[in-house]
Amino acid sequence: MTERGRDTIERNASAYRIGPSRMSWDGQTLTVDIDEITVPIPQRVRGRVVLRPGAVCNFITALDAAGRHHWGPIAPCARVEVELEHPKLRWSGHAYMDANQGSEPIDRAFFEWDWSRSTMTDGSTTVIYDVRPQLGLGPDRVIAQRFGADGSHCPFVAPARQPLPRSAWHIARTMRSDAEVPPRQVQSLEDTPFYARALLDASVQGERVVAMHETLNVPRLVSWPVQMMLPWRMPRRSGKA
Repeated sequence: MTERGRDTIERNASAYRIGPSRMSWDGQTLTVDIDEITVPIPQRVRGRVVLRPGAVCNFITALDAAGRHHWGPIAPCARVEVELEHPKLRWSGHAYMDANQGSEPIDRAFFEWDWSRSTMTDGSTTVIYDVRPQLGLGPDRVIAQRFGADGSHCPFVAPARQPLPRSAWHIARTMRSDAEVPPRQVQSLEDTPFYARALLDASVQGERVVAMHETLNVPRLVSWPVQMMLPWRMPRRSGKA
């Protein structure tokens, strides 16, 4: 998460380097080599992540009424292999990769969103994007898509919002899930003043799932206390790598 100067960045059709870290694509596999220092307590993070998509997906959609922000999953059904030298860790399993892009700052369009992603028993992936825009910018936008391992995609009707407990930083959270199985937090993965990520036990399209869930509160993100804290988590470095 280190922000670096332009002279430490290189990019071509198959590779992207940011400082000492690099990712490359050979047409079938995405390889990410990580070599970073953590903050605020300096520790080495070094290792490799290998992502193997079932297929590359070409789905992309606007998140806002004006069409200035877009989202799309690149590899919604994938496998991942992680092997770190520092710390000494390794694991493998289901994986998912997507991308967001925008032509304006995020706080101009959005107030908050809840997002969830679930791996289904047939190997497909369901994603529900529940977006609340800034006041006066139109109605809520809900995107519900089921992505096949072959890159196919099909919309479905998202269920109603179900309440979740507030995060440790008191962020209000919901998840669109089947009413028959109230969503229940299994594990908190990230809990910050503006963002929360967790694993949930829930039900989607009549199937019991373990869902990856996130909530983003944009007013919290752009507040001055959070902006003052961000450099302690995302340091900025200039000069050569």
